[in-house]
Amino acid sequence: MSAFRLQQLKSHILFESKIAAMSGSPSPLTTHVLNTALGVPGTNVTLRLYQQDTSTNVWQLITTGTTNDDGRCPGLVTQEQFKAGVYKLHFETGQYWASMGQTSFYPYVEIVFTITDPGQKYHVPLLVSRFSYSTYRGS
Repeated sequence: MSAFRLQQLKSHILFESKIAAMSGSPSPLTTHVLNTALGVPGTNVTLRLYQQDTSTNVWQLITTGTTNDDGRCPGLVTQEQFKAGVYKLHFETGQYWASMGQTSFYPYVEIVFTITDPGQKYHVPLLVSRFSYSTYRGS
């Protein structure tokens, strides 16, 4: 490999490290929307993250976001905000399919899950097609 190419790679790695450092600590909770019908990331999907209030069972909005070109929504929650409890990710899947000129059986998808150890990392992906969806706890 040429010295020029090695220098390019080094610059790229250092640039990526600076971006990661500037963005602060990574979110302990991540999600990823995958359009399984087309085999592509689910881009521009609006989503909201809620936590359930233990005393009233009312859902408290933590954040809203939109998935990026890779189907991810970085920075959902900070480590300081992330506590043990019941959470809900709400995805606007009907709007997503409508933006592509298609209809969907599900106007939205809600994934409710329990966090018992906020010190762990949690990944909650959504695999979606117009007539089905699935999820799992990833790593």
